[in-house]
Amino acid sequence: MNKSFIFKGAQLLFNYNSCADLLYKKCLCDYTSELSKRSRERKKSLFWASQCDSSLKQSEALIKVLVKVKNPSDADLWLLNSCTVKNPAEDHFRNSIKKAQEQNKKVVVAGCVPQAQPRTDYLKELSIIGVQQIDRVVEVVDEAIKGHSVRLLGQKKEKGKRLGGARLDLPKIRKNPLIEIISINTGCLNACTYCKTKHARGDLASYSIEELVERARQSFQEGVCEIWLTSEDTGAYGRDIGTDLPSLLWELVKEIPEGAMLRLGMTNPPYILEHLEEMGRILQHPRVYSFLHVPVQSASDSVLMDMKREYCCADFRRVVDFLKERVPGITIATDIICGFPGETDEDFEQTMELVRQYRFPSLFINQFYLRPGTPAAKMEQVPAHVKKQRTKELSALFHTYKPYDHKIGERQRVLVTEESFDSQHYVAHNKFYEQVLVPKKPEFKGKMIEVDIYEAGKHYMKGQPVEDARVFTPSIAQPLQKGQVSGLPQVFRNSMGSDTVGQLECVIVVAWSFRDEQKLAELPERLSGANAGPVCV
Repeated sequence: MNKSFIFKGAQLLFNYNSCADLLYKKCLCDYTSELSKRSRERKKSLFWASQCDSSLKQSEALIKVLVKVKNPSDADLWLLNSCTVKNPAEDHFRNSIKKAQEQNKKVVVAGCVPQAQPRTDYLKELSIIGVQQIDRVVEVVDEAIKGHSVRLLGQKKEKGKRLGGARLDLPKIRKNPLIEIISINTGCLNACTYCKTKHARGDLASYSIEELVERARQSFQEGVCEIWLTSEDTGAYGRDIGTDLPSLLWELVKEIPEGAMLRLGMTNPPYILEHLEEMGRILQHPRVYSFLHVPVQSASDSVLMDMKREYCCADFRRVVDFLKERVPGITIATDIICGFPGETDEDFEQTMELVRQYRFPSLFINQFYLRPGTPAAKMEQVPAHVKKQRTKELSALFHTYKPYDHKIGERQRVLVTEESFDSQHYVAHNKFYEQVLVPKKPEFKGKMIEVDIYEAGKHYMKGQPVEDARVFTPSIAQPLQKGQVSGLPQVFRNSMGSDTVGQLECVIVVAWSFRDEQKLAELPERLSGANAGPVCV
């Protein structure tokens, strides 16, 4: 019978699967002799992440197992998550590793960078947690603290078929207790010539509708009032498992309480084209934001061909025009890369004209960065000063129009979910996922309220709450406290407290590999008798 302690110094990940008899496939036996061998010294970890929505979701799971420190120099180990989309993010990641090593810290790395290029010089001898292995972070951290190097980079498969990644029911600590981020699939079906993420996350692997619905249901039971669906390409969801995105969305909206909202993440044009009619209906649903992020990257067909984007600009226009007609007021966000290899002045002017025509309220402008190992890295590059100039020109065009001025005087219903960067307001969003700043009053947090718009800026509006208007609570339960662990049964959450990672001396979580309820019931008393600290089974 396999046995394995899952210690990280004095901190242990609690793995709970509400759908199975076994909490996790770790078996504890001969615990007294093993306990005597283990140091009871607490180990503290610093967690740092450079991330998109997908890696933010992973970060929430990773951070669950850490003892929090405010000062990085106090940490025994640095766990660094990474993003490989752009050079600056990887540069920051590499510099953080160097800084940790200069301070003689133990280092564990995670995310897309080490997954895609584990043999890179600056990653030598470091422990790595692969993008599909985050549920094994405790094992890796434990070994790293003991001075061992562990690399878990494999893909998870079942019956020869690639799985979506780590289990959706892993305990985690949400960055915002009101917002649940759910990855609906990993990888993608594309082969974009500039993309490094594909090297890390591979081909499409979707979670089942049943898993995703259950995760959403559990989130609402924990007081979440907004769900974000994320992936490298949400539009491709289900193609590998015989379903599609609209089928998933229709099942999810059945679970959304009144007043709570769902936001759909990025989708590329080729896959959403097949479902325009259905998507038009879904995006009008009162509990779904009328918002869609559809990256165009360039309005030049020749550039799109070199990028291997598998669509032309006319396809993108068709998506935008159709949705604007069927979903009045919809917000379309898009991405543009400036200075892709081979882009001419004429190509760039086509992109400028597209922005002039559609006046996108949300536009992500990216100067092209050469990513080593990608086909685009071998193409003839646009001079750096030209890339920089085009980026400045497009940014200047974007700032010539104000998308929200015409909304001053409107009365809107908004969902309040977070605090503004300046800490002076709460941030809310209306049906079109447009940002509305409201007065910072505690009674508004996590509520749907009515406001009158009295001011508009480039990226936001300001709203004055309507007097005597109903303040609606969309949650079906009280939200978790900040720092409280998601994914645990209430009885365990109550016993573990709201700041588990900072308070516990030692928690041991056990799953027995056979069904013996009597022995299972005796475990807490037996383990407590071994002075192992609080015990959850």
